[in-house]
Amino acid sequence: MTDLYTPFLEATRNVFHLMLDISNISDQPAEWFGNEEELDVSIGFIGDLKGEVIYRLPHQTSLGIVTIMSGMEFDTVDEFVTSAISEIANIISGNVLTMLAEKDLTCDILPPVLKSQDGGEDYEFRTNILINSEVGEVCLDIRLEPAK
Repeated sequence: MTDLYTPFLEATRNVFHLMLDISNISDQPAEWFGNEEELDVSIGFIGDLKGEVIYRLPHQTSLGIVTIMSGMEFDTVDEFVTSAISEIANIISGNVLTMLAEKDLTCDILPPVLKSQDGGEDYEFRTNILINSEVGEVCLDIRLEPAK
């Protein structure tokens, strides 16, 4: 299976740089990421690859991102914050689709949905990327496999 870590990392870097003016980003594979107060947004993938990517953001990271995007301060993760984070996840995933198309993989994404913590199914490609930035941590829980 093609490298999926790199497209997700690069797409996240690009979106954070262009939309949030954040360029100092580091990454590392993560065994597991969990936070008592986190916002989990799932983007489903269909096509040559199927599965989902769950964007896991601690509430403080979510609030920081939306503050940068909107110029307004937020102190709770409400419907506006959830919608804005869902759109960021959607944009990152859309950028990944473009990179996958360059590798001759045709995929589409499904609308973002809120996801609760789960054990997850078995996927051929499953990894967690922990992204650190000045606004906080974001974990991409990538769960994909070739369509049969």
